Amino acid sequence: MPRTQALRRALAALVTAGALGAAAVTGPAAPPAGGAVRTERDSGARVIEERAAGERLVDLTVRSPALAGDGAVRLLTPDGWEERRPGDRWPVLYLLAGGDGDHLTWTEEYGIQDLPELRHTLVVMPAMPLFGFYSDWWRRAEDGPRAVETFHLREVRPLLERRYGAGTRRAVAGESQGGFGALAYTARNPGMFRGAASYSGFVHPSAHPRAVRAAMTYLGLDWRRLWGDPVAQRGVWEAHDPYHLAPWLGRTPVFVSSGDGRAGALDPDDVRPDPEIPGLEDPARPFPEDVISPTEALMGEESRAVAERLRRQGTPLTTHFYRGTHDPVYWERELRRSLPMLLRSLGPQPG
Repeated sequence: MPRTQALRRALAALVTAGALGAAAVTGPAAPPAGGAVRTERDSGARVIEERAAGERLVDLTVRSPALAGDGAVRLLTPDGWEERRPGDRWPVLYLLAGGDGDHLTWTEEYGIQDLPELRHTLVVMPAMPLFGFYSDWWRRAEDGPRAVETFHLREVRPLLERRYGAGTRRAVAGESQGGFGALAYTARNPGMFRGAASYSGFVHPSAHPRAVRAAMTYLGLDWRRLWGDPVAQRGVWEAHDPYHLAPWLGRTPVFVSSGDGRAGALDPDDVRPDPEIPGLEDPARPFPEDVISPTEALMGEESRAVAERLRRQGTPLTTHFYRGTHDPVYWERELRRSLPMLLRSLGPQPG
């Protein structure tokens, strides 16, 4: 992958997350809104195009009220899906892309359609607007709403369960910003997902609000629209922070992995440092001199903090912390490493 695209995903990780409407929920004292147990209403979302994209691949275009426009979803269908009958259901694995929101990443870059382990699972790969942060933004933009959580979980999910054979046994995993989304979605919607995995996710953003501000400013975005001010809207921040939401992960199996920002085994010999983002580094806590990927250094620190909290509360946890940068080559490896756990969480697989 070109380094510029990897950087775009790195920047996306730094501005991960969001808020549900404008409600200032105060942390995990009460269950987050959502969950598979509530009665579903017709969201108004509709599939307006369905197109075969290759063997077992189907691309959907969804007319989305949450996005005030169209959103895309790629499906990797299981064996026997084309001959499905009413009532047929398959276990579902949601794979969330990085901050570029590209729903084609998992098949075009990682080739997950070639993994024999996925021949009995419906894999759902939803797109999102660039830097959408897997959330409904606290303050909406004039150029259209950013209601990604609603699009994915209140629009796409019910559509797939009504028309495309998606069952209620679900797991979720994501890279970079998608890693945040995987843990946040699972914690904010108790009972919806049976397993979750984060690969270099920004999973404790309220620990580094200056990083959120620096990255969004660098990208020309108003960072206060995301969750509001980290002091005045502290409850909103914590209501979307997997570290603070850890109690709601409960006994759900979780996989957390990240590098440390140093050049690692999968980086090329001529790997270059990430471009400088003004304001990213905390002068009181400078990065070590051998860190060439500050983004991954932050992701590693936050992933370890979340892992330690999950471990203390008894959540079934698998971790893999390594020397490496914020680069897709590591995320492909971590997907394969975590896949057995994710599939086990879905229950017995046929075949």
